[in-house]
Amino acid sequence: MSRQNYVFTSESVSEGHPDKLCDRISDAVLDAFIKEEPEARVAAETFATTNRVVIGGEVGLSDKDKLHEYMGRIEDIARACIKDIGYEQEKFHYATCEITNLLHEQSAHIAQGVDAKDNKDEGAGDQGIMFGFATDETPELMPAPLHYAHAILRRLAEVRKDGTEPTLRPDAKSQLSVRYENGKPVGVTSIVLSTQHRDQSQTSADIRDIVEPYIREVLPQGWITDDTEWWVNPTGTFVIGGPDGDAGLTGRKIIVDTYGGAAPHGGGAFSGKDPTKVDRSAAYVARYLAKNVVASGMAKKCTIQLSYAIGVSKPLSIYCDTFGTSEVPDAEIERAIGQIMDLTPRGIRQHLQLNKPIYERTAAYGHFGRAPEADGGFSWENIDLVDKLKSAV
Repeated sequence: MSRQNYVFTSESVSEGHPDKLCDRISDAVLDAFIKEEPEARVAAETFATTNRVVIGGEVGLSDKDKLHEYMGRIEDIARACIKDIGYEQEKFHYATCEITNLLHEQSAHIAQGVDAKDNKDEGAGDQGIMFGFATDETPELMPAPLHYAHAILRRLAEVRKDGTEPTLRPDAKSQLSVRYENGKPVGVTSIVLSTQHRDQSQTSADIRDIVEPYIREVLPQGWITDDTEWWVNPTGTFVIGGPDGDAGLTGRKIIVDTYGGAAPHGGGAFSGKDPTKVDRSAAYVARYLAKNVVASGMAKKCTIQLSYAIGVSKPLSIYCDTFGTSEVPDAEIERAIGQIMDLTPRGIRQHLQLNKPIYERTAAYGHFGRAPEADGGFSWENIDLVDKLKSAV
């Protein structure tokens, strides 16, 4: 039996964190190409440092003239992302930072393994393992430490952008240590929040006075007690932030993107990759499957693993672990998943409607635990597979 009483910690980072800024730009580039052509191939990577952004990787459109035309839009896309996040500081400003576009056409050797032709179904864009996870400890079926770490930073971004808290700046990190009793989250033993701010004269105490009401607002009632430790800007002044303070790179916050360390993570990041890349699409469908298992009442907690080989359409394996919380054998759930869901790359894309420009919004505050949106965004958070799962086991 797993431990029932313990403390578990997860962290989140804001949309202005250098790595998240890079994720945002990479996903905005992806959206631009998918909007032009739903089957566009994109693998975009971004690097940011003082007054400089570099975008590289490979892209592919069936219309080569359109491809060259869209290459000319990359700089504007990047500047729009930086502006929306809120960077207007001397050494990293959306209007003046230097942007270098090194994107190139997709390799034909990669395309040959992925494209459907000669009666061969479309293959996976790469080999690898992907995980999905769900737990009933929050209404969103997400691990509580990560869910609330995201919620804190989302709320602080809202009050920064609407002008309520004009001295806050884009770069921030949060970390929550959550106490569990009988396997359920019941309180917070420590809160860590570091946020960039405007003035050198602002102390850690000043920043705590600003952020504490919003932290208390988003955490469940009673979770903060007199014993909760607060660490707000523990190093003191945090005026120099963003890529000017620390370089950023696409794909460096994969645990923030998924389950905060409460579940395994596959070998690949998500941002900047089109949905033929199973690093992304199979991780999304694994979350979808795990969430539907828990939403069905079949289990209180569920991990799903899928594995793929480049150029091969069907998954090599399906693995389920319900941590002893299900009366249905895990092997039976595995069998049911393979029976009710087409887990080929094309089957995943069609079922979850992934060939849409829905990715820029995923770049901050997690890819999972978000509400499904009318235009297809976060479709993997739907729980519309419950009845089929129940019927299949």
